[in-house]
Amino acid sequence: MSRYNATEDPLCYPGSQVLINKADLRNQDDLDQFEQLMFLSRSEEPLPEGNLDYGHYKKIHHHFFQDVYDWAGHPREIRTGKGGNWFCYPEYIDPEMQKLFAQLAAEDHLRNFPDPDEFANRAAHFIAEINAVHPFREGNGRCQLTLLDLLLSVSGFEMHEDQIDPDIFMQAMIASFHGDNTPLARAIRLMMD
Repeated sequence: MSRYNATEDPLCYPGSQVLINKADLRNQDDLDQFEQLMFLSRSEEPLPEGNLDYGHYKKIHHHFFQDVYDWAGHPREIRTGKGGNWFCYPEYIDPEMQKLFAQLAAEDHLRNFPDPDEFANRAAHFIAEINAVHPFREGNGRCQLTLLDLLLSVSGFEMHEDQIDPDIFMQAMIASFHGDNTPLARAIRLMMD
């Protein structure tokens, strides 16, 4: 996994970039494996009920990461970024996420886009914006894909996970961070075939 840039992080073990975790794993590779195992285990269970709003999104994060981190489901409290690009500052996370989910609700969670290309374009917009906010310290990408799967489902589409190329999807997310949602819309459209 690609590591984050972060300011002094009280969520990490002193002198390291390893996040404090419930298994007390101090090695990043061990933590990555444990985190993925717990995520996959929780993925087998039903998702928490909700209204596809910001509160629901936080519940989804808590569901997946409750076995790993005490702060699962809580917004990030430090400044962080990847590859020299900073995500939304913590003091703006809640208002930005509330605004995005209000827009998503105003668009009826994309139910009004029966055309797959139009759906993919609007979904790319929301996933890109949520990624730029990056509300959680860890686990953002997995929650974004879960939200995308839920949006596809309520809109009558199906996500074909075998169509996801992680490298292409990551490059699309990077492009979207720099204002170009076209590769992300293409990647989402491919998942729908």
